[in-house]
Amino acid sequence: MSRCWKLGDNVSTDEILPFQYMVLTDPSELGRHILGSVKPGFAEQLTRGDVLVAGLNFGYGSSREHAPLALKGAGIGAVVARSFARIFFRNCINIGLPAIVCSAAVDGICEGDSIGIGLQSGVIQNETSGARYAFAPFPPFIMEYVENGGLINTLNKRNSDPV
Repeated sequence: MSRCWKLGDNVSTDEILPFQYMVLTDPSELGRHILGSVKPGFAEQLTRGDVLVAGLNFGYGSSREHAPLALKGAGIGAVVARSFARIFFRNCINIGLPAIVCSAAVDGICEGDSIGIGLQSGVIQNETSGARYAFAPFPPFIMEYVENGGLINTLNKRNSDPV
């Protein structure tokens, strides 16, 4: 089970990770600086596997990969939102960070709730309230990215597997 953190609408990549940290490359170091202007001290409160729940247009702004990489480096296990900026969504998938569109879950989950997410079944189970929310399950190729830690790792694995 994962603890939820709730955010509002229109959280930009600059709010997720301020521009001054773009010189960093280590994901865990990037993760130490996430969402500081939105939720001061946020990174220090996280537990590996926690889930962000956000409103509309999560991750709008710059198309750089640093913002989703910082979320993953901080230990965020998934992001559930009403909607995502398109490039941010794809960057999440490419690094193996589940990005789930589910408005009902955004409406029903409160900060601090404990949830379980079935990426293949397309179900979010709120253990705190007992509610269940359906979303489009991840197709096998996306599950492969998540399981392998991203697209590049998946391609490297495919290329190293004997034929």
